[in-house]
Amino acid sequence: MNGMIDRDPIVASRAQYDLVVVGGGIYGVMLTLESARRGLRPLLLERDDYGAATSWNSLRIIHGGLRYLQKADLARFRESIAERQWWLREFPDLVEPLTCLMPLYGRGLKRPAIFRLALAINAWLSPTRNQNLRPDRCLPPGRVVTPVEVVELFPQVDRAGLRGGGVWYDAIAPDLQRLIIECLHWACACGATCLNYVRAERLLRAGDGVAGVEAADRIDNRKLAFCAPVVINAAGPWCREVAAAFDRDYPQLFRPSVAFNVLLNREPLSSAALAVAPRRKGAGMYFVVPWKGRILAGTYHAPRPDGVAPEPPDNELVGRYLEDLNAAIPGMDLALKDVLRVHWGYLPAARAGLARQADRPVVMDHAVQGGPRGLFSVSGVKFTTARRVAGQVLESIAARRLIRLAESNGERPTGRTVPTLSAIRQWLRESPDQAQRFIAQLRKEESAITVEDLLLRRTDWGMDPRQMSEMERMIEALTRLACSRGQERSVPCSYSE
Repeated sequence: MNGMIDRDPIVASRAQYDLVVVGGGIYGVMLTLESARRGLRPLLLERDDYGAATSWNSLRIIHGGLRYLQKADLARFRESIAERQWWLREFPDLVEPLTCLMPLYGRGLKRPAIFRLALAINAWLSPTRNQNLRPDRCLPPGRVVTPVEVVELFPQVDRAGLRGGGVWYDAIAPDLQRLIIECLHWACACGATCLNYVRAERLLRAGDGVAGVEAADRIDNRKLAFCAPVVINAAGPWCREVAAAFDRDYPQLFRPSVAFNVLLNREPLSSAALAVAPRRKGAGMYFVVPWKGRILAGTYHAPRPDGVAPEPPDNELVGRYLEDLNAAIPGMDLALKDVLRVHWGYLPAARAGLARQADRPVVMDHAVQGGPRGLFSVSGVKFTTARRVAGQVLESIAARRLIRLAESNGERPTGRTVPTLSAIRQWLRESPDQAQRFIAQLRKEESAITVEDLLLRRTDWGMDPRQMSEMERMIEALTRLACSRGQERSVPCSYSE
């Protein structure tokens, strides 16, 4: 297999699959990858673009689970450590160490002595965290630093009552969109088929069991059938909608809360990611992350009534978050004009109407609930551990004798190179022919269908909205150039429903 994400729905509809995964966020992508690595033939159907919703809007941090020590949840702590190590090992060019700093003011669990103990336990329980990692991807042990060192790392820190700082190391995927696409390349190299802009609409039945799904290609509105004895609904915030269409609504699958991060038109305050909170009782903890010369900050959580149509956070809600950041960092003086982009999405809440996120994934076998045999739904909570949850889901399905798993022996393909995003920007301005060839490659090998796919989810050209129109004009010029040469389908074009 060559690893191309080859979008050909008609050809794909002629094949027989072991399972169909509905939803192309990180959970659907990892279910597809892990099933292909275990010798199965999966089909992934995504109604929009891969990772276009909650996954793309994440803060991009691959958390190691230090927060779980506070709750003595050692199982989740170990899972997070192992999965962070996996991301660093398998994708060392896309996932890198991230220094984190929390100012400590001598209150509660944020006292230097308590934090020093937590870091010691963290190191003791993760002795193999750097095993088989590239030297530049190994994570040092955490430490507690003096107030003077905190000020050196973070000059704008609130110094009133400062007792020191906790420093630890996690990981970050600055180009998270590339990480998702590379996982899809790997899955396709192992035999998976992946189709974006194909909407699963109806479950196909054979007696009391699953026979596949009927879907619509959103590009040409063609109806297609895809055959498989197992269907896994991993549609994220839409998993209840899919469950209702295939079986019935299950409220426990997903109770929505809204979460968002903001890209700020400010230079980073530190080389480290800063964990800060307003100094008031019950205030949330936020991360202020340096990202490509700007600040990516989050995550703000707010309740969202069940049944409300998805809509972005309004200015009042974003303004409330900026007030929190201003209270946490003296002199920040953030206003709405400083916000370049709001990355928002829905996450599962612990209970209906709460802002607090659920802390456990939901995995449902619909047959146990009286639904079709072979239909499963998955609602995940954390990017870092999506692969582990995918493996557990597949092992559970195999235990029901619906699929047969082999060993995980699908190694990641090597030798595939992707130019840096800075190099691509230079091509656009200085070498249209080279840029055109690269854009054609993205369309052919990565199913970049729309201009937004290209500008936001294969590259980062459109992250700053101020540059978006300029980049769109360049893409349109390349499209006209291709058309004048009789290559109309060599670059992506927009479509509307």
